[in-house]
Amino acid sequence: MLQYWWFLTGISALFVALERLWPWRIDQRVFRRGLAKDLFYLVFNGHYFGLLLAIACRPLWRWLDAGLASVGLGQLEVAAGWPLWLQTVVAIVTLDLIQWSVHNALHRVGWLWRFHQVHHSIVDMDWIGVMRFHWMEIIVYKTAQYLPLVMLGFSRQALFIFAVFGTFMGHFNHSNLAWKIGPLGYIFNNPRMHIWHHNNEHGQPTLINFGISISLWDWLFRSAYVPDRPPTVLGVPPEASPPEPLWRQLVWPVRIPWS
Repeated sequence: MLQYWWFLTGISALFVALERLWPWRIDQRVFRRGLAKDLFYLVFNGHYFGLLLAIACRPLWRWLDAGLASVGLGQLEVAAGWPLWLQTVVAIVTLDLIQWSVHNALHRVGWLWRFHQVHHSIVDMDWIGVMRFHWMEIIVYKTAQYLPLVMLGFSRQALFIFAVFGTFMGHFNHSNLAWKIGPLGYIFNNPRMHIWHHNNEHGQPTLINFGISISLWDWLFRSAYVPDRPPTVLGVPPEASPPEPLWRQLVWPVRIPWS
């Protein structure tokens, strides 16, 4: 049986090699500051927290499933009879739009931005940066996707393909790769587009390029911005940067006052 962990490991190894062969910012160090911390995030966010969350929330999901079934929403499963390829395409498009909306909210809602600041503390962008995010973001994204997933009823195979595709695209978007994808950039997110989402040249949270895997939403909703050069400063201002120790970074957004 295929395991997501195998794909996460293989995709990560692939981008380690690709960044060495075709780097975009050639002055960026391989063994950069914060790399060890990001390796922890890769393992924790990429595998273990999902398992812990599934175990902890199993009673809650059963209760929610029963509640939806009682009002006739639990058995809709609109996509259940579709072929796998159609389920996969619809899952990618539908769930990516939901993720785009959540990502937009992470930048605009004060208490959500607190959590997202951990991800935006990246100052040297590379593939592993995609895994640097606060565990609360997983809860927010899964909560937003719960009802559509129940109502559409995608198969496990379609959702597995969606997860692997999203992992590949997330690594690609954050990678230091000197690749241009031409007109495909109007459909798929890419390094030259997403790096501007992490721009800090003006010291303010960026409100552009919210795309996760698909860039089309940014072009449709006029939040796309893709200059031909990379930004000169990434990250967040020092006063908004999360603390350096890993354990404090994991609890920091929860403990400070929310606005």
